[in-house]
Amino acid sequence: MNRLSYPQKFTLIGFLFAMPLTLVIYLLISEINSRVDFAQKEIYGNQYLRPLRQLREYIPKLQLLNYHGLSTNFSQPDSTANLESQIDANFQSLANTDRQLGESLVSTDKFNNIYQNWQNFKLRRSQWSIETYDVVYQRLASDINRLSAHVGDTSNLILDPDLDTYYLMDATLLKLPEMQKILSEIRLVSQKSSARSDATPEERAKLITFAGKLRELNKDLAINMEVGFSNNPQGNLRPKLSEHLRKFNSVVEQLTGQIDKLIYPTAVVEYYAYLDGSERVVNSSFELWDETLNELDFLLQKRIDSFVAKKHMISLFVLIILAIVIYLFVSFYRAVIQTVFVLDEASKKMASGNLDHKIILDNRDELGQVVGAFNKIADALVHANLEITVLNDRLKAENIRMSAELDVTRKIQQMLLPKDRELKEVIGLDIAGFMEAADEVGGDYYDVLQHEGRVKIGIGDVTGHGLESGVLMIMVQTAVRTLLAYNEPDPVRFLTAINSAIYDNVQRMKCDKNASLALLDYEEGMLKLSGQHEEMIVVRCNGSVERFDTIDLGFPIGLDADIAAFVAETVVQLHSGDVVVLYTDGITEAENMDKALYGLEQLIDVIQINWQRTAAEIRHAVIDDVRSHIGEQKVFDDITLLVLKQK
Repeated sequence: MNRLSYPQKFTLIGFLFAMPLTLVIYLLISEINSRVDFAQKEIYGNQYLRPLRQLREYIPKLQLLNYHGLSTNFSQPDSTANLESQIDANFQSLANTDRQLGESLVSTDKFNNIYQNWQNFKLRRSQWSIETYDVVYQRLASDINRLSAHVGDTSNLILDPDLDTYYLMDATLLKLPEMQKILSEIRLVSQKSSARSDATPEERAKLITFAGKLRELNKDLAINMEVGFSNNPQGNLRPKLSEHLRKFNSVVEQLTGQIDKLIYPTAVVEYYAYLDGSERVVNSSFELWDETLNELDFLLQKRIDSFVAKKHMISLFVLIILAIVIYLFVSFYRAVIQTVFVLDEASKKMASGNLDHKIILDNRDELGQVVGAFNKIADALVHANLEITVLNDRLKAENIRMSAELDVTRKIQQMLLPKDRELKEVIGLDIAGFMEAADEVGGDYYDVLQHEGRVKIGIGDVTGHGLESGVLMIMVQTAVRTLLAYNEPDPVRFLTAINSAIYDNVQRMKCDKNASLALLDYEEGMLKLSGQHEEMIVVRCNGSVERFDTIDLGFPIGLDADIAAFVAETVVQLHSGDVVVLYTDGITEAENMDKALYGLEQLIDVIQINWQRTAAEIRHAVIDDVRSHIGEQKVFDDITLLVLKQK
């Protein structure tokens, strides 16, 4: 810096001052623009939802027309051709909207799929029975609802930050569509019942259930909308929406009150009255939906206008501040230059000697103190750097030692797992197992042991993963093998003894680990299950699925000193071809990049598809499906699977 002239220094300082100020202004304006884009995308979502709303209104009417000829009490002014024409027009409107917004909302594929299904629906409907028609209609309606939910997700509606707009979105995207779906079901059941002049007990039960859900949603809608009314700075919601909301709540209460009569079997019920009542409620719901969406668009546009106004105000403020700063900068610069000129003239008269190989300050102001302090800091940093280098070397050595210990523990774990030849020696069962740790050392456990004709199968999951969990898993395996060697047949004493040993060790280790543990005794097709772990899945030789909950069969190992009172046993008879699957939560709770869990239902689906294959093939199919679900996501928990198939 001392080699620069003061004009150069002032120019450099001004530039350095302007850089962070420009960055802050840029970030602020960018944040405002991002919020504007956020709100604008919500408006796009509302724009997309409007033609979808028309489809949700007309398609249920089309389904009702299929039962038109069955009821003398049903009056429907719309013809099938007229409704189909309206639906086609809505699809065309939705197609135009998708061409504009589909890329932004990532909706084109879903829309094309729905539109293709609609075309197939029209072409093949005459070939279907009423039951098939209903199934296809339900699938079409579900696809439309899923597209609506997808648009809500991708257009930021589900993430709206303000209470008033959030609860309007909740009404248009969640509450009202769900209520309209229930009302469609009520209309359909009422139409069928009206055609027969009476309803079956199942239909009466459905109507009562629908009425309960409708009443609950109606109450939630009223509460949520009131929160939106009360937290609406614009003051525009209550006068416009309150009357529509009261009308809708009232007709819903009237309809649910009528349906409540079904509780009394002797009551005379006119189902066509439910049909008419539900029709009024549906019409009222769409009126409320339309008005709510208009108000939501109004509030979002107000929000955008507010952000734009703030941006203009910030720009004006920055220009004013910039003008003031330039004025002050120029004034200060002129004062400093004048001072520098005087000091320069004085320094030329006072300067003498050769300074080529020295760093000397020509003045005695605060700059000298800064340089002296800087030199002291530099010396301190040199000393600190030496200490850090020594500590870093120690840390590297410690890491190498810890890595070696973890590697040994992992190898011990792998050595303790049952070998293929051991599994093949089990009489009566085809067995395949898999275990993969999330870290170097896992906390999962499974084992298959034979001793003097007895087969003991175990699976467990220690909380967490890492060295402590891995050590605790090895303790559990050792305890199981020891008790099996001593021919302990009673499951209560068996699990109690394991728990006692593990609990004492956990207390000695001063750690907070515990383990779920399920033990199975197998003999000639008879499987005895005890201990608390994940559910046991059994796929029978006819393809049916049975799930055995173990919550009441035991207690976590190592959590309490005595668990004898909690241990129970259940017996499962296996037949030839039956498949038993044991797993840890590392499978069901495996996440993909969207944070969606793999889930027990998907696991059961894969097993049902592959149950006729060998145990190793079933294991391979499940693990491949889990890996496909996880994709590039990090594996957060140990994955363990044990497949047993009765020969």
